[in-house]
Amino acid sequence: MSSPERFEVAVIGAGIVGLASARALLGLRPVDLVVLEAEDRPAAHQTGNNSGVLHSGLYYRPGSLKATLCSQGRRAMELYCAENSIAFERCGKVVVATAESQLPALEELERRGQANGLEDVRRLDQVGLREHEPHLRGIAGLFVGDTGIVDYKQVTHSFARDVEASAGQVHLSRAAGAMRRESGRYIIETPTGEVSARCLVNCGGAQADRIARRAGLRPEARIVPFRGEYKLLRPASRGLVKNLIYPVPDPRFPFLGVHFTRATSGEIEAGPNAVLALSRNGYRWSDVSLRDLTDMATYPGFWRMAGRYWRTGLGELHRSLSHGAFTRALQQLIPELGPDDLSPGGAGVRAQALDPDGKLADDFRFSEGENALHVLCAPSPAATASIAIGEQIAQRAARLFGW
Repeated sequence: MSSPERFEVAVIGAGIVGLASARALLGLRPVDLVVLEAEDRPAAHQTGNNSGVLHSGLYYRPGSLKATLCSQGRRAMELYCAENSIAFERCGKVVVATAESQLPALEELERRGQANGLEDVRRLDQVGLREHEPHLRGIAGLFVGDTGIVDYKQVTHSFARDVEASAGQVHLSRAAGAMRRESGRYIIETPTGEVSARCLVNCGGAQADRIARRAGLRPEARIVPFRGEYKLLRPASRGLVKNLIYPVPDPRFPFLGVHFTRATSGEIEAGPNAVLALSRNGYRWSDVSLRDLTDMATYPGFWRMAGRYWRTGLGELHRSLSHGAFTRALQQLIPELGPDDLSPGGAGVRAQALDPDGKLADDFRFSEGENALHVLCAPSPAATASIAIGEQIAQRAARLFGW
């Protein structure tokens, strides 16, 4: 058997957070570093299947890690894109209340936006809503000018080039499998031979909890996958939406509700819903993993969540299976929209961390092992905030590694 390839640091996961972290680590000091990625390309999962929104930080509790990192990360991302000729646009979005009962939540969003330092948040009446989005129906809203759009696949591939330009290595199609500790190092099995690393950074997304367990931790939270399914507005119907339109979100969930998003390509996405996926890579109903289903079924937190939110889950399931129901949800925002205006779109899987008490984790969550830092939850706005998150991960890891 050949000797393991030796590195100082192994980063697991070539999504936007993993590559941002690798890039930031190499910015702290020159070090032998490898990024191990299971797929044949960076940004294959959450990063490459999200809506491409540069989030403003409107929704997040002031003082939370999400709020702080989103504000810092958005500005850093805009600067990075400008410096690297990556197309982005600060187009703004409208958050709309369609019923009187939503007005207190709208006021709370306005308060949070101001507390989080947003520079362009304006209250809109019905006339103001129509000025921004002529086909929108609502009774009041907010215009959030700090919101933008970008192609995160392009950003992630650029991060990979940055890593390689700093003498790091990005190994694709090289999943991190079983691990063991030998002489103070992590020995990681991969399909093309073992990797030996003194230090470990786990940015494994939907597999992060399993990777942590292989590395010797016993995290209480477990990843439960939720699939978000999108429709696309047909080209002839794109005039119904100018930029981004969001509903007032349900504060019980870390999801933002079905909305409209213009991409940098000019396409208009509608959605997503949020249905339980049958696999951690379950982009379609036909993607089923017995192992992942068993993990959920044997986890008490899953049943506590299901008991609390089963009615909401049935509604999301109905919208997934019924084109008419999906359309009706969107018509609450754009009444002129009809079933024929929509065509099938893509889907993404959210790696949602779930606590044993059934609560959905709604902030970044880290865990430390011996010379190892594990990112166990990186919810939205992880892509927006990736540069800031990567810098924080690098600083935490450097202290942990004794640099």
